[in-house]
Amino acid sequence: MTLFNNQKINDIDLRIATWMNKYGRLFLRYSLAVIFIWFGALKPLGMSPAADLATKTVSWIPADIFLPILGWWEVAIGVCLIFRPLIRVAIFLLFAQMVGAVMPLFILPDVCFTSIPFGLTLEGQYIIKNLIIISSALVIGGTVRHEALKDNSIKL
Repeated sequence: MTLFNNQKINDIDLRIATWMNKYGRLFLRYSLAVIFIWFGALKPLGMSPAADLATKTVSWIPADIFLPILGWWEVAIGVCLIFRPLIRVAIFLLFAQMVGAVMPLFILPDVCFTSIPFGLTLEGQYIIKNLIIISSALVIGGTVRHEALKDNSIKL
């Protein structure tokens, strides 16, 4: 006997799940856009707590050149996520940015780990949380062919 044998509870659960299914990907896309616009804008404004990590990672490019470029790149990702026709551009820019975002794990292990491979510093945790951003991008990227998927013309 399960909790959902009760028809009223089952109906409520179905409504909630339907609402989540209908709006979840949209909220995910917009929240990811807000994060990229906000965190990106902090870099050219000189307010990013990640600036030091970024400039140490790409030490061969002067910080006054690199940080604004990185920041505006991130803002562009966020803006592209807002506008449905630009999702593919956003996903491309995001995955290219993620390559650089994980670089400190390899270039600056002393900054990212207290004990390799599991003991993470705050900076290491900041980088590892990008797994959820990558997963979110995969979910959002899966919506670009929504009509084809909706029509079941593509079998997964």
